[in-house]
Amino acid sequence: MTVALVTVDTELSAGLFQRGWDADANFAASILGRTAKGDFGIGWQMDRLDEHGLKAIFFIDPAPALVLGEGVIARIVDMVAARGHFVELHMHSEWLAWADKPPIAGRGSNMRDLCPADQAMLIGWGRDMLERVGAPKIRAFRAGNFGADDATLAALDQLGLLWDSSYNPAFAGTACHISLPADLIDPSRIGAVTQMPVSGIWEGLDRFRPAQICALSAREMGDGLRHAADTDRPCFNIVTHSFEMLSRDRLRPNRAVMRRFVAMCETICTHANLTSGHFADVPKAAETPPTRLSANRWHTALRHGEQALATILYERRS
Repeated sequence: MTVALVTVDTELSAGLFQRGWDADANFAASILGRTAKGDFGIGWQMDRLDEHGLKAIFFIDPAPALVLGEGVIARIVDMVAARGHFVELHMHSEWLAWADKPPIAGRGSNMRDLCPADQAMLIGWGRDMLERVGAPKIRAFRAGNFGADDATLAALDQLGLLWDSSYNPAFAGTACHISLPADLIDPSRIGAVTQMPVSGIWEGLDRFRPAQICALSAREMGDGLRHAADTDRPCFNIVTHSFEMLSRDRLRPNRAVMRRFVAMCETICTHANLTSGHFADVPKAAETPPTRLSANRWHTALRHGEQALATILYERRS
């Protein structure tokens, strides 16, 4: 079986905080996905996952607790844990800039901007905080903005975390400075840490398109999942966000992205060789060489058209 890893970066918005939004308003917009037409955040996502018998990994960012208090993070952990989905550690280090009592002296927009010792201390603080407010034992990590480097992986090894999912080939050489080949597809062991790279497809001859709900059409995501299953890959690692079902200003539901999420769930639950789960459920890689789904110009063109229409329908300010 190929394990579809549905991962949700679950985070409060630093941008909304800078605009003066308090913890409750930020939580409503970024986590609940609250709009005048209903809630379309992680609750909506978990409803769809549950309807299809799927499990997801929610990477929860504890860093806003440095500014907004632990209570808001505890609410997020409670929502996910109560529904039986997985809680793991996310970290947006930009919150350090506004903290009165930060756990480290360093500052940086990405984890890789911090020295190795500070990275280890910050990750350890985040793990301990999530567990303190009710998360099960934390075993995996993803850096905010995918902004990790080799020192991040060394810190995870030092702290005893088993999996990292900070390597996204779309960010390689920019935000992400992990020393891995851009064509990495299967999980890769680095010391005691297993790197779980973000999956994707080819958009052109050498242009990677990540398996993110807002980045691939339903057709492309489904084709990517089926290709992984049909070629016996151990997993297909999908990314979304707690607020991704909303318009960019977080005022309206984006029905186009919501349809993609539901279509992804349907593909996973109906394909005989696909299942969902945690990194721990991923089998050993097959001996056959891994490949990404080849580019399809027609599907790419259709996605561009769909996204242009979605922008007109859901991104216009009222």
